Amino acid sequence: MSTLREKLTEPGGFVIAAELVTSRGLLSQHTGRALHEIAHQLASDPRFDLLSITDNAGGNVMLSPETLARSLVEVGQEVSIHLACKDWNRNGIESRLWEIASDGFHNILALSGDYPVAGHEGVAAPVFDIDSVGLIKLLSDMNAGMLDSRAPGGRLDPTSFFIGCAVTNHKLHEREVMPQYFKLAKKVAAGAEWGFNQIGWNARKDDELLKWVGAAGVPVKLIANVYLLTRGVARVFHSGKVPGVVVSDELLAAAERYGADADKGRSFFVDVAAKQVAVARGLGFSGAYIGGHMPFETYDEILNRAAQIGDGWLDASRDLHYDRPGEFYLFGRDQETGLSDGRERAEYLESRRRRQTDLKVPARYRASRLMHETVFAQDAPLFPLGTRLYRRLEESPRSLQRAAHLVEQAAKVPMFGCQDCGDCSLPDIAYVCPEGPCAKNQRNGPCGGTRDGLCEVYDSECIWAQAYERLKAYGEERELVSGPVVIKDNALRGTSAWANTFLGRDHSSRQHGNPTESKETAK
Repeated sequence: MSTLREKLTEPGGFVIAAELVTSRGLLSQHTGRALHEIAHQLASDPRFDLLSITDNAGGNVMLSPETLARSLVEVGQEVSIHLACKDWNRNGIESRLWEIASDGFHNILALSGDYPVAGHEGVAAPVFDIDSVGLIKLLSDMNAGMLDSRAPGGRLDPTSFFIGCAVTNHKLHEREVMPQYFKLAKKVAAGAEWGFNQIGWNARKDDELLKWVGAAGVPVKLIANVYLLTRGVARVFHSGKVPGVVVSDELLAAAERYGADADKGRSFFVDVAAKQVAVARGLGFSGAYIGGHMPFETYDEILNRAAQIGDGWLDASRDLHYDRPGEFYLFGRDQETGLSDGRERAEYLESRRRRQTDLKVPARYRASRLMHETVFAQDAPLFPLGTRLYRRLEESPRSLQRAAHLVEQAAKVPMFGCQDCGDCSLPDIAYVCPEGPCAKNQRNGPCGGTRDGLCEVYDSECIWAQAYERLKAYGEERELVSGPVVIKDNALRGTSAWANTFLGRDHSSRQHGNPTESKETAK
């Protein structure tokens, strides 16, 4: 069989993928057996090019995707394994990746993951040691052959992971949509080659995503997300209980109306999913990614209906415009098709020209920005002075070093809610700390879970939405995540971030090629 990489690079190819959400408990239990059966039914159908297996979806505890995947590769089925950052630190993830590679799996979907909602004897503590971009960098480094710490100068054998990612532009505000585009470009620059978009029922938004990728020259193969709704699932999505997934008032009304029919809306929901598949092919996606809880017969019905739509996809797309009032679009609307016209809207361009923001830019950010440019930036005029000062402090008694650290915290805690991580990302995120107000500690862009600009966990404004608005006030919003991949050094926790900046220990110093001192020196 052809690999996913080969199928996605075939001219005019269109991949059909099915998402499998694993069960909890043994694979031999009733739910596990049912999942195993439908997986093998899908594997026996030549129309399905890929089975994609989730990793503790929705923050729930479930069987690892590798367990199910092993039985599928035995029958020659191409699979992709979701790998999330919420349950493992970077060492655990790397160890797991060596196992995955050794078992012969190559397709990895790199995700930050959903915040845990359950666990044994209560809710589990999330990890989020790295985020999806950091995970993509780890995968890329493994593909390049990582340095072997046990053999100085030696390298480990390279892996051959085909790295995937996710993106969602089905968002309400500009400060949510644009960071998603920018982060997608960063994921691809870090090594992602394929991906899929988050669930949505808005053909114009899907078309806009493809047109943005083309205009920005981002080399990625995107597979469109297709999801089979039910009336009950539509209610859950509409309530906001599933991070990043939105069912509009109009779509919920349709779900309620058709859900009251004798077939509980089944024909309507299957028809919508079939239209999503046909429209995805017509728009130019590289495939369709079909999710939702359904028997094999329903998958078959969706694909058959999609085939019948065929060249009539443009008419079908007119039935997939479930957006919300005031929803942001980067590009204008094509009056003939109702899709995206690929031209940046005049209102958006004017807001950029005027540097107009929807959120207030606080005075402390403007002051912090000036301080950074004067003192803390590598090329700041007072940076050499700070370096000399902290070198002298390094040779001073510990009591003096602790006093300097207390002065630093006295300034940073009230202003930024500093958590004393020692490897500061305040300058990377327009002086919003990722350690406290971000539930997932995202340092390379927003996760996909925001709803109307709010964090999926804390119900406060997403730190990356705040950062976007602050940078837009200076005409710099397109530089939001343009820097190198940020991965925090946990050895620096509890030490002076100012000292680590001036003495070349933190991630910003590593990015500028400055030597990193050891944990012992930092302490």
